[in-house]
Amino acid sequence: MTVSKERTRAPIIWRLVSLVKLEHTLFALPFAYAGALLAYRAANAFPGWEGLLWITLAMVGARSLAMGFNRLIDREIDARNPRTVGRELPSGRLTPQQVIVFCLASLALLVLATFRLAPVVRYLWPIPVTAFVIYPYLKRATWLCHFWLGATIGLAPLAAWLAVGRSLSPAPLALWIAVACWVTGFDLLYGLFDLRVDREQGLHSFAVRFGVPATFRAARALHLVTVLALAVAGIAGEAGIVWGLGVAAVAALLLYEHLIVSPNDLRRLNAAFFTTNGVIAVVFFAFTLIDSLV
Repeated sequence: MTVSKERTRAPIIWRLVSLVKLEHTLFALPFAYAGALLAYRAANAFPGWEGLLWITLAMVGARSLAMGFNRLIDREIDARNPRTVGRELPSGRLTPQQVIVFCLASLALLVLATFRLAPVVRYLWPIPVTAFVIYPYLKRATWLCHFWLGATIGLAPLAAWLAVGRSLSPAPLALWIAVACWVTGFDLLYGLFDLRVDREQGLHSFAVRFGVPATFRAARALHLVTVLALAVAGIAGEAGIVWGLGVAAVAALLLYEHLIVSPNDLRRLNAAFFTTNGVIAVVFFAFTLIDSLV
């Protein structure tokens, strides 16, 4: 494939940012903050701005590593998909060697950040890293790949809870379930973008296995569990009424997300996936922050 000079003219840092869609860190990072703030409320001790900074850097490192792995492992699949052929690796804007170096740097940032947080997380970082490596291969084997992704990203608030020195309890476990179901639900819908190509390439997804209507039903059920699990997390973590208002806001936004798309009308799937889910994360964090301050 011939790559024009214009496509490779951007500084490599911006090509790497585009590779990992750094702006989509917005999906999980606010929930990591929510886990830390809920831990703060339960312990009546603020984790500190330095702690939140290292949680942020750990999240950026972890997500960049996960996306780098995913893009690297899937580069040949992406090259055969009209929707993804323009990504940095298939288009030649980045080389595999450059992405490998980026992944190593992201891993170094993640490990460094864990050593600046509670001691327990220093020994746990291999768990998400292993999950990151496994995930891209699952779509080649099973439709359960969406659930693996959800469970992996759902670790964000659980890890943040542990990172500020709190032991495991029902509250962070409920947050893990909430985020896992939220991510799995919208990833089921995201898989609809590539339904035809996945079938042609022999790849696995929920939609390929069970069809479009079943995919919508499963996503709705998972998002219902998300709302219930957020409520349980608030009760178990002794959150206040503002947390409950945040849960209500998430419920309303998820309802809107499912009202604007249907098995017979996928025109606004992009808006449902990217815009609404980004808003959900930010809005819930805002309510969580207010709840922790009042």
